[in-house]
Formats: sequence, C-alpha cells, structure tokens
Amino acid sequence: MKLETVAGKRVLVTGAAMGLGKLFAERAVAEGADAVVLWDINELALRETAAQLTAAGGKVHYYVVDVSSQDSIREAGEAVRKEVGGIDILVNNAGIVRGNTYFWETENRADIDKTMAINSLAPMYTTLEFLPGMVAGAGQARVLNIASSAGLVANPRMAVYAASKWAALGWSDSVRLELEQAGHDHVKVTTVCPTYINTGMFDGAKGILFTPMLEQNDVVDTSWREMKNGGALVVLPWTSRMNRALTGLLPIKIRDLYLNAVGVYHSMDQFTGRK
Repeated sequence: MKLETVAGKRVLVTGAAMGLGKLFAERAVAEGADAVVLWDINELALRETAAQLTAAGGKVHYYVVDVSSQDSIREAGEAVRKEVGGIDILVNNAGIVRGNTYFWETENRADIDKTMAINSLAPMYTTLEFLPGMVAGAGQARVLNIASSAGLVANPRMAVYAASKWAALGWSDSVRLELEQAGHDHVKVTTVCPTYINTGMFDGAKGILFTPMLEQNDVVDTSWREMKNGGALVVLPWTSRMNRALTGLLPIKIRDLYLNAVGVYHSMDQFTGRK
C-alpha cells in the first residue's frame, strides 16, 4: 500500500546532522511527522540541525549516537522507545568512506572495522531495535536503507567500502523478501544505490562517462518518494542501472574492459574525501 505522507508518523534518521540525513529529516518535518528523531555522532552539528528543524515547526528529538558501537545503538534504541515510542519510518543513512589506496596498502586497519561497522552492521542493529515493533503493529511502516552503486559493481581503491555496501544491499533486500514471505505487507524495505553524491564525502572522485555527480536533493527526493511508495530498489542514475545490467550479462574480461573504458575503475584515483 502506498504511503501518501509521513504526517502523524514517527521518523528516525541516522547520520542526520548534515548532508542527506538532514535533508531526509527536513522532508519529515515538512510533511508533519509526529516526531522526527535525529541520530548522529557530531553533537555540535546535531544540535544546530535540531534547532533549525524545531524552528521550522518540527517535533524533534535528538541523540548523540555512535552507530559503529552496538552498545550505543542499543542504548539509544531503548531511550527512543521510552521517550518517543516505536518508530514508523526508519532511514538508515549514516555512512563513511576511507582511503583511495589499494587494499594491501592499508595503513590503518581500524578503518576496515569502522567502515564495516557503520556501513554494514549499523543498519542491521538499528533496524533490529525498531523492526519488531513495526511488524507487530498494524500501521504502514517503512525502512529506507542508503546503500551505494558500489554495492553493485567491484571497484579498485574502494575494496572495503564496496564490501560494506554489497553487504548492506544483500541484507536489506533479503529483509524485504522476508517481510513479504511472512505476510507483513504493511512494512516495506527500500534500498537506495546511488553513485557519487555532492555531499563532500566523495570529494576528488573522478566523473564516470555520462554520469554526473548526483545532487543531494535529487537523491533525497527520489528516495523519499520510492520509500513512501514501497519501492524495492532505487539505482541512480540511469547509467548505473545500465552498468548493472551489462555487467550481469558480459563475461568478466569484457565487463572489466567496459567499466575501465567508461571510467568506473579509475573513479577513486584522486579521491580525497571530506576534510
């Protein structure tokens, strides 16, 4: 069933202090959500965003949460259920990317654990805090997971990031199928796989043929709409959908030649990331 609006719903967004997360929270406030819950590790930015959204008329609750920590997620989940109640709309948006070296050149091995914890495990553990309540309830509920087109194709110089997003995509779409199989049609899971977005997170990444850097608002608008519609998978832009189709059909050597020619395999050569 289509969800026309999140009015009257309780919405939680991770990584909500800036970038896509802040924009998702703004959409929830604009539509009249009954509660907008913000999770982020950056306390200063989180407070500023909460103040802005409150001034815009939002019913905002914010929590400083380190989503790389299962204990932090569990404690924040308990606090939210106690102070706000169950969550109807969960947006797993928090994510990080590290380095542009080849995997064997990794210097800080903690980056591997942090990347997998935030990009792969955090959505799982955060969803576990609220999905049982969604399933037990009768109202329309949604889980929106922000993965990446890096979860669709392999890419040099981002092996760990790609691994984390492959895991996120596989988990997210599997949970969607589980809900359908179990007959919980009121709960829908939407997975979003965009290419590089102009959030600053991928500063220095090189453009791919016919694939411009995506605009934040465009990604959020499309993701928000598909989430409410109960869509299963969003792949942005059209070139990423084409690459996904072609790489599923082509022999590996031809696939590699093609992705190298259009620039995918060198897109991270000059990556610097957010300063």
